[in-house]
Amino acid sequence: MSTTEADQKYLDAPKPVSKKRANRKEKPWDTPDINKWEIVKISAEDVKGSFTEESSFATLFPKYREEYISSIWPFATQALKKLGIASELDTEEGSMTVKTTNKTFDPYIILKARDLIKLVARGVPLANSLRVLEDEVVCDVIKIGNLLRNKDRFIKRRERILGPNKNTLKALEIVTGCQLFVSGNTVCAIGNYVGIKDARRVVLDCMNNIHPIHHIKQLMIKRELAKDEKLRETNWDRFLPRFKKNKQPKSAQPKIKKRQKKEYVPFPPAPALSKVDQQLESGEYFMKAADKAKADQEKKREKQIENSMKRYEERQKAFIAPDEATADHKRKRDQTPADRTQENQNAIEQLRQKFAQEGKQKSKSRRTGEQSGHFGKTIRMDEVQDYIGS
Repeated sequence: MSTTEADQKYLDAPKPVSKKRANRKEKPWDTPDINKWEIVKISAEDVKGSFTEESSFATLFPKYREEYISSIWPFATQALKKLGIASELDTEEGSMTVKTTNKTFDPYIILKARDLIKLVARGVPLANSLRVLEDEVVCDVIKIGNLLRNKDRFIKRRERILGPNKNTLKALEIVTGCQLFVSGNTVCAIGNYVGIKDARRVVLDCMNNIHPIHHIKQLMIKRELAKDEKLRETNWDRFLPRFKKNKQPKSAQPKIKKRQKKEYVPFPPAPALSKVDQQLESGEYFMKAADKAKADQEKKREKQIENSMKRYEERQKAFIAPDEATADHKRKRDQTPADRTQENQNAIEQLRQKFAQEGKQKSKSRRTGEQSGHFGKTIRMDEVQDYIGS
């Protein structure tokens, strides 16, 4: 089946009726010769007399627009006067007012005049704002200031509507058939009803992180489909492009480890102990100078013995024969590092007790006048080896 036959089959298929129109009866004016969307033009000859009530609208404008509005106000007053609308400018309060007069013949023109002063206050030039007074032209002020909390993100997305060198804005104006003016927290659109509806959707989606280029592509395709008489009244979803988000699934996203909150302690950490505080805790602060020197010598001696034992063990490893291992060597070889450490600590403790006993004998000999110079000597390795072997 060719493409033309498939399209013809789609057109000939019965169209589904929506729920809203399921029980709707035909009205007398449901005839093809009546255009329900036609805008009826009213002239001064069609109206006899004046309005019974006076209608007025006022709007404020910012201080920086005062100079421009004051310069163009005579031209705006002249254009409104032709339609029977009176206008006032109050520079002290910063407001513009429009109201009907006895010469007003169009009841809807006061709403058009209200839109005119609203656009001028929002930064639209007067030449573009005067288009609103035409019958087929309407306007819309799209508020975008309250859509985002982050100011930097708001500025970036607002610039996305403009695009580089305002190319995106020009493309939107061509596709929608509207004039767009971006200023501050609003976007003003001037055009027909269909174009303004599309422009509002594009602007709001852009502020919600949907790029305008997607809507521009869809609107271009819709313009081409609207030119075809066969496809004008059909569903266009099959022709429009569908854009997918490049968001990773939850399984592919990197998992972020949550930090465990520590228990809250209202008190600050305790300060580190000074050297004097440490001596007070150990009791060293109250010792005499001779006792301190003696304790330091004992600590130094213990450290020397420990280092000597480590060096001796390192040297003895070179003399171990792996093939002819004795029972003692096998026992030492099968020992775990924890067992070896425990054995070394036991040997060091025995040496410490031995030297402590010799120190007591030395203090006794000093009191009796005997001389013993054990602490002045250095430890010989054969003495340590004999002690271990005993």
